[in-house]
Amino acid sequence: MPVSALLFRVPSIQADTLQRAKTGRPPDPAPRSQSSEMESEVLGLLGATLDPAAETRGNAERQLEQLYSHDEFPASLLTIASYTDLDLSRRQAAVLNLKTFVVRCWSAPTINDAIKPGLRASLLSMVTTGWHDPKITSALSYVVSKVASVDFPEQWPDLLPTLLHQIPLAQESQLHAILVVLGDLVEDGFDEEQFGRSAIDLVQCIYTVATDKRHDLKLRALAVSIFRGCFDTLEMMYQTDKPSIEPLMQKASDAWTPFFIDVLKLPLPTIPAEEHEFDTESASWRGTVALKTQVVKGLDKIHRTFPHLLSQHTLELFSTIWESLQAHVGPYLVLYVEDNRQGRLEDADRLPYTLDFLVIEELDYIQTLVGSITVKRTLEAQIAPEKLSNGTFNGTWIDQIMTILVGFSQITQEDEGLWTIDVNVFLSEETSETANYSPRNACSYLVQKLCKYPVLDGLLARTKAIYEDTSSSAGMKEAAIFVLKQILDELDSCSKGINPDIARAYLDYIGPAMRDNDDFLRARGYIVLSRLTTLPSSGLLELVPQYARDTLIAVDQDDSDVVKVSCIRAMQEYLKTLPASSAHEFQIRIVQAISNFIAAQDLSELKESEDLLDTLVETLRDAIMADPTLCLEHPALDVLFTMASYGASSFQTNMLVSEAFDSITSSMAAKGSDSYAQLCAKVLPTLTGALDVGDMTSENALSDMAISLLSSLAEHGPSPLPQNFVAAVMPKLYRLLFSSNEPMLNQSATVTIRHIVSHDADQVFSWQDPATGKGGLEIVLLIIDRLLGPQMDDTSAAEVGGLTVEVVEKAGAERLGPYLPQLLRAVAVRLSTAEHASFIQNLVLVFARLALTNAKEVLDFLGQVQIEGDGGGTGLQVVMRKWLETSVHFSGYDAIRQHVMALTNIYKLHDERLSKMLVPGDLVVESSTRIKTRSQSKQSPDRYTIIPVPLKLTKVLISELANPISPSTPGLQQNHFTRGSDDEDDEWEDQASDFIDLGDAGTRNELMGYADESRYHNVDDQTQAYLVDFFKQASTEPDFGDVYQALTEEEREKLHQMEKASNS
Repeated sequence: MPVSALLFRVPSIQADTLQRAKTGRPPDPAPRSQSSEMESEVLGLLGATLDPAAETRGNAERQLEQLYSHDEFPASLLTIASYTDLDLSRRQAAVLNLKTFVVRCWSAPTINDAIKPGLRASLLSMVTTGWHDPKITSALSYVVSKVASVDFPEQWPDLLPTLLHQIPLAQESQLHAILVVLGDLVEDGFDEEQFGRSAIDLVQCIYTVATDKRHDLKLRALAVSIFRGCFDTLEMMYQTDKPSIEPLMQKASDAWTPFFIDVLKLPLPTIPAEEHEFDTESASWRGTVALKTQVVKGLDKIHRTFPHLLSQHTLELFSTIWESLQAHVGPYLVLYVEDNRQGRLEDADRLPYTLDFLVIEELDYIQTLVGSITVKRTLEAQIAPEKLSNGTFNGTWIDQIMTILVGFSQITQEDEGLWTIDVNVFLSEETSETANYSPRNACSYLVQKLCKYPVLDGLLARTKAIYEDTSSSAGMKEAAIFVLKQILDELDSCSKGINPDIARAYLDYIGPAMRDNDDFLRARGYIVLSRLTTLPSSGLLELVPQYARDTLIAVDQDDSDVVKVSCIRAMQEYLKTLPASSAHEFQIRIVQAISNFIAAQDLSELKESEDLLDTLVETLRDAIMADPTLCLEHPALDVLFTMASYGASSFQTNMLVSEAFDSITSSMAAKGSDSYAQLCAKVLPTLTGALDVGDMTSENALSDMAISLLSSLAEHGPSPLPQNFVAAVMPKLYRLLFSSNEPMLNQSATVTIRHIVSHDADQVFSWQDPATGKGGLEIVLLIIDRLLGPQMDDTSAAEVGGLTVEVVEKAGAERLGPYLPQLLRAVAVRLSTAEHASFIQNLVLVFARLALTNAKEVLDFLGQVQIEGDGGGTGLQVVMRKWLETSVHFSGYDAIRQHVMALTNIYKLHDERLSKMLVPGDLVVESSTRIKTRSQSKQSPDRYTIIPVPLKLTKVLISELANPISPSTPGLQQNHFTRGSDDEDDEWEDQASDFIDLGDAGTRNELMGYADESRYHNVDDQTQAYLVDFFKQASTEPDFGDVYQALTEEEREKLHQMEKASNS
């Protein structure tokens, strides 16, 4: 059967569809007629892909892929998907395979362009007829959007006009399908140019749907969701075409905002009975919630991207959302606190329709509105006249918001059940390290945003009313002091104080909470008490020791694990403020309490409880850090290692254990060799034993942990190391490095050996392995040889350079004898094939360290080495090329200092061999303004100028110079690079915005992220001064004039600015 016949059998989008839409007559389902040969084959293979046998499925999938080159294949899939009398699973399989085919082949030569128009028409027809299963329609809409992303508008110019034309004529089922396609187009199918041409018509059409009360509420919600999606593209277009886009956005906002406000004011229907929650009878409830949710999400999106569009409506929106939240507290408590209704539900179109989602969006949006200047001024104005002479507040908006926050902060029945079963889930919520963002989480962020107002006063009044009301539930009491904890955290992070009288007043309610029968209220009491009493401004610090003792008693005696772990977590706060004289007492008691808690746990479950382990390790770490030297007097280290073994596979647990052990090791080493030797005697058997266990059980995570701790132990060791340290550790490391291919394990083991050689090379070189009879030096050389070998990847061998240079410097040429040139040659050979920047740096620094004192000898040696292969040549060519090409990626102050000083030493030699050696220089910038794709980059890779090594070396050193920002930079004299220029003042354009709230925790964290300079290639002041002095001397040499003239304008400007700063 020809392709055209196959396509014809799928209902066409032409006149028939439009006519049926006009008359209201439903479309006819696709007939199940006689199948073509291709269709029969595809249908059989689709059935095989559903077979439970993996081999059968795999064979069928491969055979389907072999049919990609047949013109009839995609049409057959589309035809099969259209059969309404075929089981849904096969139809879904057909659509799934069609999606895969389109993604892989639509832009490739695999598909014949002649069949594309028919496929496009048939696809659109099937999606918009409205009689297919929603799952089929949703999947096909994705296919349409993928085709549109390639063909629209050039090859498919009528797509959007056809969709928009059908909207006024469509039945509900057809309209749903059209909106699904439009949503996918807005999300993935349009680029900025395409969207710009269609934006006005698109926004008008979906506005018509959203505001038409005759349509189903969920369809209207879907239309609002599409409108919200438009703002992602509008935001990008606004950056490049503000004059054209701003009027469009303002017009849209003016039209939609009144509609949004009307929707927000809609009352919720009656809560459906649980047995009818998902019936058609409750469609009004679900639809209203879905529509209101999308409206709030839309408003929040506009406010975050273009706040000025809503500036005239800000107060009305704030008031409306406020009233909405007050109205929703009651239904929320009925559904999720008093009852256990299912929340966090979305429909097939990914539209949330449960009340908890709506509440989250409203709380988040009011948080956005609270930050606006207009709302701030209004709230501040309302506080002033309501303040009474005695300093308290009565009837303010703060009282109202506290009622809202306490209401939505109550623990739901679902969470209570989960937390009771699994304390790890409770801790993940407690530390806000959970993906389950709930109204309770949203309340914590909102109250932190409000801490610039007197919220403690308002909350105190609300808490007093709750605790004095005998009908108040334990959940409401817990929520009140939960909100208090969020306020205290925020005040502390902003270094704001708390009135001691208010702090003492809260104790009247926290005390009863700690004695309540409800587990969660008791747990919250202990947590909040530790936070309140340890605030310096609370005036309660003298009570900390007694409260800490009471908390430890609860760890041992309380029946609830939730209370126990809350008390263990609370001890972290107490340990920050306990007097040093109490360190010994509390360290012993905390170690014992944690040890008893672990002993009572199911060990198999403990390994899966990452948050619980982290809490235990954090508290134990803080206890140890109070005085690390005391940990040898009790089993603190044994408990630490026990938890380390359970959490070996967790990165966070590893980090916490390593941090604690590192502090212990450094403190003990600082006390002297005897204390360090005692520490080694205690921990070495455990750590080496863990290596044996990890080796026998193939537990790489356990070995990683043990090696990491051994590395820390060796790093802080004295010189010399304790007797028999090498004998205890080296055999394990030797065996591990010759048996493991795990990158992190090999790196840590290599670093450990480097530390050992650095601290006590004599003990290493005099040691003899009893198992092999080999000496320590020979074993270290064998390890280096293996790491430099071709069988070891770059990541595994990443630390071998540091070990090599340590061995060369400690052993010396006399002891190494003929092994020295062999060793250095092996480094040069491995460098020729190295690809990872960090590994290249590690190997280059071998020669850099040697060049600090023997630059000429290093160049002479490398000049005699011949290296085979694509990256070969003389050793000197290989090393200098790799060094100069990758030095921009070097990291670490010490490494950069050594690399800079070594290059200056090499430059000063003025070696003729380097002058004749050519390396890549500057990137050749193409004049084209087009963005180069990955495939274009492969076809025409970047090109570089070719320059001699001395010039490249100078460029590298100039790149290490910091840009001068003050006259404090060390001086340069006027020499070859002296020239005049006029200063130009930098001008900053300050674009006004509604607000930037520096008091917001999220804003502060984002800004603090810029302060992390560890991610960058930085030069320290000492290296900077050395470089400036070098250029000062180099500029006086006659040859430097030629080098200076070959520099780029930017490089010469940098030298000039440095010289100018030195004269200021």
